[in-house]
Amino acid sequence: MDRDTIISVRQAGPEDVEAIARIEVETWRATYAGMLPDRVLVGMSEKRQRGAWSGLVRYRPGDVVVAEDAGLGVVGFGNCGSQRDPTLPYVGEIFTLYVTPDAQNRGIGRQLIAALFERLNRNGKQSALIWVIRANPSRFFYEHLGGKFVLTRRIKVGGEPLDAIAYGWPDLAAYTGTPSQPG
Repeated sequence: MDRDTIISVRQAGPEDVEAIARIEVETWRATYAGMLPDRVLVGMSEKRQRGAWSGLVRYRPGDVVVAEDAGLGVVGFGNCGSQRDPTLPYVGEIFTLYVTPDAQNRGIGRQLIAALFERLNRNGKQSALIWVIRANPSRFFYEHLGGKFVLTRRIKVGGEPLDAIAYGWPDLAAYTGTPSQPG
C-alpha cells in the first residue's frame, strides 16, 4: 500500500457494512492472536459482524466512520457514542477503532480518531475515553495521541479474563480545535 495514497474519512453507510465486518474480523485475528483463545478468533464470523454493524449504521448514523483509500476502498473504521460507565468522569467513548494491518502506520488511525472526537464534540460530549486490552501493543498509539491513563479493569473476552486499560481525553475541543457544542 502506497503511503501517499489519499485517504478520506466519512460517515459509514449501508454499502460499507461488508468491509467493516471484514476489517473487524481481520484485525482481531491479526492483533489478538496469542492474547485471546483461538476458539474466539476462529469463531468470528463476517456474516454475524455484518448483522451487528448493519443495525448500528442504520440506527446511529454518524456514529460510525470509515477511512477509504482511493484505490483499495475502506481500510479502517471506528465508532463512538455515550460513555457506558457513569462512575467515570468522561461523557463520550470510542468503542472501536480498527485499521487493516497492511494500512497501519500511515496516519489513518489518527484521522479516524480525530473524526470520532469531532463527532462526539459536536454532540455535546466534551470528553472521551477508549478501552484497550493491556497486552495490545496498539495501546501506545493512544498514549502517543495524548490519551491519559484512567484506570485498569479486568474484563472477560471469550470467557477469558484480561486486563483492559482506559485512556481518556478530558477536553476534546482542545484536541480537535473545534468549539464544544452544548449537550
